[in-house]
Amino acid sequence: MVQHSKETELCTAGVDLEGLMQVLSKHLYSTPMVALRELVQNGHDSIIRRQLETHNSDFDRRITVLGFPEKQQLKIIDTGAGLTHDEIHAFLATVGVGYTRTLRQEDDETGLIGMFGLGFLSAFVLADEVEFATTSYQTPEQGWVYRSKNAEHYFVEAIAPRAIGSEITLYLKDEYAFLAQAEILNNILGRYCILLKEPIFINQSRTAINEKRPPWERDPAIVLHPAQKLRQDLEFAKRFEPVFEPIATMPVTPDGKSDAIGLLWVQDGATYGTSDNRHLSIFLRGMLLDDDARDLLPTWAGFIGGVIESQKLVPTASREDLQKDAHYDAIRYALSEAIIAGLAEIAEKQPEAWRRILTRHNEALLGASLCDERLFSILKDHLRIPTSQGELLLKDLKVDGTLYVMLGSNGGFEDTLFRALKVPVAFGDRYAVVPFLRRAVQVGRGRLIEIGTDKGNEQLFTTAKLTAEVQTWLSEHIGDDEQIIAARFMPEELPLVVVIDREMELKKRLEADEADKKMSQAALRLARLFTQRIESGSDQKLYLNLNNSAVKQLLEAIESNPVQAERAAPLLKALKVLMSGRDQSQSLNLNEALNVYTQTLNQLLTSKS
Repeated sequence: MVQHSKETELCTAGVDLEGLMQVLSKHLYSTPMVALRELVQNGHDSIIRRQLETHNSDFDRRITVLGFPEKQQLKIIDTGAGLTHDEIHAFLATVGVGYTRTLRQEDDETGLIGMFGLGFLSAFVLADEVEFATTSYQTPEQGWVYRSKNAEHYFVEAIAPRAIGSEITLYLKDEYAFLAQAEILNNILGRYCILLKEPIFINQSRTAINEKRPPWERDPAIVLHPAQKLRQDLEFAKRFEPVFEPIATMPVTPDGKSDAIGLLWVQDGATYGTSDNRHLSIFLRGMLLDDDARDLLPTWAGFIGGVIESQKLVPTASREDLQKDAHYDAIRYALSEAIIAGLAEIAEKQPEAWRRILTRHNEALLGASLCDERLFSILKDHLRIPTSQGELLLKDLKVDGTLYVMLGSNGGFEDTLFRALKVPVAFGDRYAVVPFLRRAVQVGRGRLIEIGTDKGNEQLFTTAKLTAEVQTWLSEHIGDDEQIIAARFMPEELPLVVVIDREMELKKRLEADEADKKMSQAALRLARLFTQRIESGSDQKLYLNLNNSAVKQLLEAIESNPVQAERAAPLLKALKVLMSGRDQSQSLNLNEALNVYTQTLNQLLTSKS
């Protein structure tokens, strides 16, 4: 404990009230729409306060918003508790003091929204002058009116009693005069206040803008047919989904740690890989707090939209953002669980919607399936993998228990090999394909051959030794920059195949100067940890098929009839280029290879035996 001497002077900090009011009134809320929301919320809390303190709910509960464009005025009228003369000074005119907060501290299950005692200041965001007429249920024989132009100086005078409740009149600033238009009011309040339970009427409308209640407030005593329930849920979702049509919906229910309740849905717009169209609206005690709270949804769920309501989330002072606390984390976890459970139920009970989901989001779901074992279990047999034979299911990609994937881009010698083998090969350069296939092998039986890696090549090619003389001859007459390897592989009709060493390709790319410019230093260091074990050398390997009859004869001719071998070699080299599609890396270009092929064939046909 700090000890003070007798000379210590106790002082009070000075407050520049005018400066504070400017900060609060001009910078607390990001848009005038939020300011209007705060004033309607004050009316909502006043109605609940009247019920709590009078122990009576049998009164005309309503909030009415009236716009007068010709006068540039806006009125918000409520049938709530009203304020006494003392309460005007204690709560309305005192920054940071709110009676609603006091009631909430006594009982947080009341349904009251107010927290900081700042909501009334929002009036001065919108208006040059504010007038507040009120009659309290405690003194129904007396009315009062508060007037102010800046919230710092104000007048209070007695008036004739009015109906119990309050009426705030905003003399709108020129830049906010548009708020008095009925269409604008409907749009703003229909967005921010749609879940408030107290009815809100605009101008002379007899229908409250929040008359239709959300799906989670259905009367449990009313049993709906599943098709009718689904239709109602989709109609509700459409009101909140700004871009995409909802395909199917998923409920969010409290689970003990999370109090979130609401509805999520799968969007109809197609996603590709890491597309992120997440959209989540959060209502706190019935009031829209944030309509872009995507961070509460898992990052893999780029195709999900939703609306949730919570009583426990803690807003910032402006109530336009959330504090990241234990409740926030619990709700984030609950939403992830709701999506996983919802997708499983759709797959089981809504086959038509499930087919649409798979069609729209196949690629994104490949990545999503890797984030949770349950998701992978749900999706693994339904997702299609891009392959050399089109998009195939996992069961159709597997051949004799083996899955094949090429790690490079489509168009290399891997295509030639697998066309000859007549088996599909997955395109490993597409989003999430390789880790998806690796997971599939881990959880099921079979093996995965990754073409272009040392391990994958070992499974495809059974290598053999050649004499040094033959190896040298092949390098001089057939090879270019490739490493020539004798091997046995299928099909035997294929005399040779060039496989790109994808690991070496990665090493060379990372070691290029340009890589340093495009990659962060941290990411580059991690990548180089992998490539350090890769020895320098050629990034192409030419496998000669010892099962092929023509290759057998060539190898025999190298030793027994070198002249004949030299006549045949250009034909084989030209065939290598013709099959490649990567002519830019060969010493012969395509036109030269065609010419060599033609000339060699002519010589063989015209030569005398």
